[in-house]
Amino acid sequence: MKETMIETEVTYTLASGGKFYIVEHVPARVCQETGEQFFSPETVEHIHTLVKGGKKPDRVVKTPVYEYA
Repeated sequence: MKETMIETEVTYTLASGGKFYIVEHVPARVCQETGEQFFSPETVEHIHTLVKGGKKPDRVVKTPVYEYA
């Protein structure tokens, strides 16, 4: 299968320390066939700096959580 990659922006989610983080408009390369997302090391580092650096979030949303069982 030939993979076709496109440069686009995606929403990145991260669970850390019992909290769930959403980072919007993250640059990524996305495979059009599989939807797999690839991020540069610099992008991942920037995301972790945003989350761990104490920067105030742009907004906060409440998220319901369900147990599968």
